[in-house]
Amino acid sequence: MTKQKVWTIPNLITVSRILLTPIFVFAYLGHNFYLAWFLFMVAGFSDALDGFLARVLNQRSELGAMLDPLADKILIVTSFLCLSSQGFISSWLTILVISRDIVIVGGLFLLKFLEINVNNKIKPLLVSKLTTTLQLLFIFLILCSFVFDFNFSGVQPVMERVVALFTLLSGIIYLRQGFKMFFERNFKN
Repeated sequence: MTKQKVWTIPNLITVSRILLTPIFVFAYLGHNFYLAWFLFMVAGFSDALDGFLARVLNQRSELGAMLDPLADKILIVTSFLCLSSQGFISSWLTILVISRDIVIVGGLFLLKFLEINVNNKIKPLLVSKLTTTLQLLFIFLILCSFVFDFNFSGVQPVMERVVALFTLLSGIIYLRQGFKMFFERNFKN
């Protein structure tokens, strides 16, 4: 088995995105919405850039495959917490988003603890990618409403329900996959 290079350009960009999150939080909590919006945009751009560079430079790695969704989750969860703590989004949606991620990550740890090989069995699903995109778009629109002073209140309740639906749907699909792996391993003939 060949050893992979860990500190690739895409992985360094992803780590930088993770490190941007606390700065985003400070900017947001300090009501510097322009800076928070800018940092969120940089994080979004770097998310696209690291994936693109990993493919173009042929620098895909196991670490990158793990860090990239982690960076997304850190930014999304942090953003939802910031926005709901100040009443800009419904707390029930924040609880749903965070609970889904806890169930998925907790389920993966449990399957690994039970020595079930999940590495090649769980792939990012289209519905999960769409969920992440919708969550990021929702945060982006709210930040834009602060920065560009447009009224998002007419669309926000609809967007909250769409984000909730996809968050719930993707969580259920991952849960089903986890149970399937558990039962296949433990109840084979």
